[in-house]
Amino acid sequence: MTQTIHRAETTGESSAPHLALRQPPDPMTRVGVPNARIGVVAGGLGAYWPQFDGLKDRIDDSSRHVIARIADLGATVVDAGLVSDVTEGVAAARLLAAQDLDLIVMLVPTYMTSAQVLPILRDVDVPMVLLSLQPDRKMDHARFGTGDWLAFAGSAGLPEIGVAMDRIGKKPRAIAGWLDDPRVWRKVTRYVAAARTTRLLRTARHGMMGHLYPGMYDIATNITNVVKVLGGHVEVLEFDDLRVRFEKVERQAIDRVMAAVESGFELAPGVDTDNIRFQSQVSAALDQLVDDYALSTLAYFHFGQPGDIYGKLATGFPIGATLLTSRGIPTVTEYELRAAIAMLVTSALGGGGTLTEGQALDFDAGVVELGHNDAADLAITEHRPVLRNLEVFHGKGGGGASIECGVALGPVTQFSITERGNGRLRFIASEGEAVDGPHITIGNTTTRIDFGCDPGLWTEEWAISGSTHHWSMARGHLAADLEVLADLVGAEFERVQP
Repeated sequence: MTQTIHRAETTGESSAPHLALRQPPDPMTRVGVPNARIGVVAGGLGAYWPQFDGLKDRIDDSSRHVIARIADLGATVVDAGLVSDVTEGVAAARLLAAQDLDLIVMLVPTYMTSAQVLPILRDVDVPMVLLSLQPDRKMDHARFGTGDWLAFAGSAGLPEIGVAMDRIGKKPRAIAGWLDDPRVWRKVTRYVAAARTTRLLRTARHGMMGHLYPGMYDIATNITNVVKVLGGHVEVLEFDDLRVRFEKVERQAIDRVMAAVESGFELAPGVDTDNIRFQSQVSAALDQLVDDYALSTLAYFHFGQPGDIYGKLATGFPIGATLLTSRGIPTVTEYELRAAIAMLVTSALGGGGTLTEGQALDFDAGVVELGHNDAADLAITEHRPVLRNLEVFHGKGGGGASIECGVALGPVTQFSITERGNGRLRFIASEGEAVDGPHITIGNTTTRIDFGCDPGLWTEEWAISGSTHHWSMARGHLAADLEVLADLVGAEFERVQP
């Protein structure tokens, strides 16, 4: 058996599926998301082919249609063909096992025995979705014969395969409908987006530089647990790794960052231009650090001592962290590895991602105010961000220019990755609407969210969900996508929607 590979129109990278994210200021570009590699295999009982002329051809046509639509969603599709008996099932399993796949879609267009596909279910260690699509919305009952009916009979075989998956310890997942059923393709789209994100996570490299913010036990992370569930690698770095690059930054690199600041930010009255230039040098050093270690995210924190280089560097992140985050490389303070990964995930799903925590509740307006310092995502802001000078970075050393902006009005999702007491990772999501209203002007990101309930009630439910006090805020309603992703990676999922 020889596979056929159908590639998406893009070459190795695809845009996120839900929103058109703005690019960061010139000359920076947002990093792409790798295409998912999805295996497609169809099945049908081989005894039918000589009995009913045209049945196999009709199934082949449906398979080609499904493959083309999945490729159009931004996937590289490996077509393992049609499995008619156990021998072909063994061959398909060997082929699919060698393809570095993120997901298998098994088409169940007619009845087939579980034995035919058991080698695939058993031997290919990749999440699988059973897809049963009849050719049209209903049969032509007055005209149809047995062969015509069998082209609609996938629902006959679907439970049998589900039982086989359960008995060998594989989770059954099934989608049933008709060939161009919008409900079906909304679900398939989520699986393709989740598969793309699992590939990103499997190859991601996360930097942790400095140390945990003293006393923030909720964000302390068992690195092994994160890598076990999500994949990737964590690179533990020191502030010396930044210092040596900071000292080697050339003037041209600083000027490039200054140009991005000029085009991407508004400067508030009284902002310290010398501090902006210092932060631009830190930003250039961070760019070099990220490139040298091929980082997908960076979590950092350091207090340092007044006057020493490390303490000074620790104050210089707002611009660099925001520019990196706006390139799709979340860079967050307080050593928040899992929040950075949450931002990477929501960015891959098309919603961008900005670092978030609770700020206050407005009971008159019925909204929750959320935000943080640093790590804004310029792809999803409502207005051009402001650089505002702060004499003191609250809870941290030093001061200087800080980022002030809010997420664009409209649908938003809060997404947290928490580590439970038993070591399990839990994905927590909540959808709401970013609404207009007054904002405090303290050099922080601030967004007003209407969750459709009393703001105190939402805060209570979010607090007991297990979320840490940092998470990602993204544009769009992504809870359904995040639930599919949790399923594929083996994390728990909870939706907070009082």
